[in-house]
Amino acid sequence: MNVKLGEVTERIARRSRSSREDYLSRIRAAGSKGPHRGVLSCGNLAHGFAACGDEDKHDLKGEEKANVAIVSSYNDMLSAHQPFERFPEIIKDAVRDAGGVAQFAGGVPAMCDGVTQGQPGMELSLFSRDTIALSTAVALSHNMFDAALCLGVCDKIVPGLMMAALSFGHLPTVFVPAGPMTSGLPNEEKARVRQLFAEGKVGRDALMEAESQSYHGKGTCTFYGTANSNQMLMEIMGLHLPGSSFVNPETPLRDALTRAAAKRATEITALGNDYTPIGEVIDERAVVNGIVGLMATGGSTNHTIHLVAMARCAGIEITWDDFADLSEIVPLLTRIYPNGQADVNHFHAAGGMAFLIAQLLDAGLLHADVRTILGDGGLERYRSEPLLEEGKLRWRDGASESLDPTILTTVAAPFSSNGGVKLLTGNLGRSVIKISAVKPEHRLVEAPALIFTSQQAFLDAFKAGELNRDFVAVLQFQGPKANGMPELHKLTPSLGVLQDLGYKVALVTDGRMSGASGKVPAAIHVTPECLDGGPLARLRDGDVVRLDAEKGELQVEIDADVWTARSCAEPDLSEHEFGMGRDLFAVFRQSVNGAEQGATLLKDPGNETVAAA
Repeated sequence: MNVKLGEVTERIARRSRSSREDYLSRIRAAGSKGPHRGVLSCGNLAHGFAACGDEDKHDLKGEEKANVAIVSSYNDMLSAHQPFERFPEIIKDAVRDAGGVAQFAGGVPAMCDGVTQGQPGMELSLFSRDTIALSTAVALSHNMFDAALCLGVCDKIVPGLMMAALSFGHLPTVFVPAGPMTSGLPNEEKARVRQLFAEGKVGRDALMEAESQSYHGKGTCTFYGTANSNQMLMEIMGLHLPGSSFVNPETPLRDALTRAAAKRATEITALGNDYTPIGEVIDERAVVNGIVGLMATGGSTNHTIHLVAMARCAGIEITWDDFADLSEIVPLLTRIYPNGQADVNHFHAAGGMAFLIAQLLDAGLLHADVRTILGDGGLERYRSEPLLEEGKLRWRDGASESLDPTILTTVAAPFSSNGGVKLLTGNLGRSVIKISAVKPEHRLVEAPALIFTSQQAFLDAFKAGELNRDFVAVLQFQGPKANGMPELHKLTPSLGVLQDLGYKVALVTDGRMSGASGKVPAAIHVTPECLDGGPLARLRDGDVVRLDAEKGELQVEIDADVWTARSCAEPDLSEHEFGMGRDLFAVFRQSVNGAEQGATLLKDPGNETVAAA
């Protein structure tokens, strides 16, 4: 095992020792009570199976057969979640064949950042994660279940499901993906048309046609943003079946994997001999494996928030310094849009997760000796890939060589010697930057600041031709307490146009960028946020800001005495006073932690969780 990997893992374990012990004590006490419906009164239990058929009622009256909860993010508006419409019946049949019962325990909201990008609904985006955690907790709160199947895909859905599943950590839990849509218009062409539209060179009809050809069917968007980073994480952390993350929806293999996931959840309950609670699967080693996977694939910066929040629900405290240290030793092994031209279907065909995991294992960059939903064998079993032989699901060894080295490469010949996400520090605070898609010549920008307090103000300045120069765009008051920490991806086409014209441009903000962003250097999640008196609120137009992604620096070049004496700007939130849902989340915004603490209501790891078991 890589020495640095071991050191970071041990550091996390030491930091988390007390909270992790408290967490494990709590879930083990819950698990020691046996089948949970056994503690219900007759009236409780009768309510719990009143709508079941006679056979399931008979089975649930006893304590010998497992009852598996289905928690789903299904809705038929969003392509990533529409395939889940078919899953409950597939799962119920598979669980019944395995000798158990499955009940649809509850649904969780699933919003799409692709629909709400640049719209008022984006103010609800990050908050929806904790709402999903609460909704999942409600579904699991009935003490009816011996295991759970979590059906989720996109940005906040999988982290929210995970946070609640870990809060009910005595339950074995298997995550079930829906798979990506088939490849459509190449992502690079879509980005080209978006930039042409931003320049006014094509009309809305051309833009609409390009977008429709790109997002054209059932399944997850095919670029490597937060949604597909979620799927990679669930597999490399041992909560998916091997090789199941990127199999297309409504194919025989996808259905077979869904049945197998349901069967496996039934096998690993406390009623059998292979009890595998999720709280024992997700430990310090599994979390480190997740960070390594994120770095090796140039994954979404959103997970510098989500992974922190998820880990804390298991009593594990990770920091951005852990991300930074692991980034220095983990090479970049994939080129998937926005870090290249390929999409996740091309990545899967080139060798996919089996090849990626094998490369990292052989280099000592993953903990092999972890628990997974498969039980014995640790992460070594994730070197395999699924296939159908005469209609039956089998696993075989994954590819020993990349089938396309321009998309998926080896540790010996990486695309970069370090990971795709870096930590920036300096007198403007701490922030993260995704550099895997930023060309080396754009990684250092030193230019005057231009201050904005909304995306629209920036776009208006761009359309007015006021931004044809070198500058650092500073979007203040975009943090979780200010307006919900919206993604600012709507800025990407305009900034890309200016960069292509030869100007040195960058973005600095206490807000977020989409997992699909990357071409323009962006220091994001700046903490402390402006509304908490963060130094970013002291910046004024014309201050020279230096963003150096190679050295990990973010600072303003100014006399120290002048900087110390300068007061913070007052937020102009007039545009957001009546923003969608702000009244509903007023209490949340007042008490939410900063980005580096996961941007949740969570306070102490393992003790005050969003959805306490």
